Amino acid sequence: MNIIYLTLLSPLHTGGTTQEGNLLGIARESHTNLPYIPSSTIRGRLRASVTDQELKFQLFGNEIADGENLHQGSIWIGDGSLLWVPVPSLSHGVVWISCPLLLKRWIRASGKELEIPPEYSTNLGTEKPVYLKDAILKKDHLKEWDKAADCIKGSDITKVIVLPDQHCATLIQMSLWRQVKVKLDEHKVVEGGFRYEEAIPPDSLMYFPWGVTAQANGTSAQAREQFQKMLPDLMQIGGQESLGRGFVQVFSEEGSR
Repeated sequence: MNIIYLTLLSPLHTGGTTQEGNLLGIARESHTNLPYIPSSTIRGRLRASVTDQELKFQLFGNEIADGENLHQGSIWIGDGSLLWVPVPSLSHGVVWISCPLLLKRWIRASGKELEIPPEYSTNLGTEKPVYLKDAILKKDHLKEWDKAADCIKGSDITKVIVLPDQHCATLIQMSLWRQVKVKLDEHKVVEGGFRYEEAIPPDSLMYFPWGVTAQANGTSAQAREQFQKMLPDLMQIGGQESLGRGFVQVFSEEGSR
């Protein structure tokens, strides 16, 4: 299993399955309710970027069509998961938050031999409280985390704190971007109602796992190399591309892909 990281350069919106009232939500995990990027979205974007038809068939297989057998490609791609999410801080500008749940998932996927830090671990120091936009973390609760760099390697993230799962999920929900959209008529007058659209905020750090399938049939090394070569440094995921949404920087811990 391999890991590719995504740094969001702009808000990212992947459509959810339901719409509640005037809120157009984003795709969420059913068991955590946290935002994520469906693997089909990532796979479709990467597949569309390959111009060599033979290579596209080898890596991703063919599309379902009438009268045509489905051929599985040599590469599988997993869902995109959150790792660090930026939240505003009155005392530190911007702080990136995560939780044991997200860190455990990342460690399992990446195969790293790291210990899960205790709740309220941070590299911000423990001398002063941390004032987040929607929470105050007293200095008595903070724990010095001298190995934080191992969990943010390869990214531009500098200030991090590990929150309890429930608190982290609440702050992530409150930190999502929400854009108001209205429909204007020919006279530029609002026609009908309005709606909110959610998006994962820019500067979030996400990742997705990938690997080779049984279809590689002894050519896994070649498939792995071909996939790594075709990965772009920058790509767009999700909707609203014309509004500059969904642009991400693609990289591994070794550097930009």
